[in-house]
Amino acid sequence: MGVSYTVVHHLRASGHDALHLRDIGMQRMPDDEVFAMATQADRIILTFDLGFERLAASADSPLPSVVIFRLNDTRVHQLIERLTVALTLVSPALQAGAVVVVDDARVRVRDLPIR
Repeated sequence: MGVSYTVVHHLRASGHDALHLRDIGMQRMPDDEVFAMATQADRIILTFDLGFERLAASADSPLPSVVIFRLNDTRVHQLIERLTVALTLVSPALQAGAVVVVDDARVRVRDLPIR
């Protein structure tokens, strides 16, 4: 949600099975419908939208994982750099179910479901 299509291209080039909401015609769908699709399709959500943390917390389920970017510099190259660091650090947590917050200086992980 709100993440540049260039980031999707980078993820694909790095061997990830990545989709942009535009790829599946969901770029204007409400957050809860995007969340439901990600749950059903076993996807990880990348977003700037804090509403997805609320959806993940209220789902009482370990999936889908959500990566939330809280960056001062949101240019694509900075986002890709911080995402690369985050994926290196937290891939196992994302596979198991987590909300990951990526900011300019750190990566924070909260396992799902949140109790």
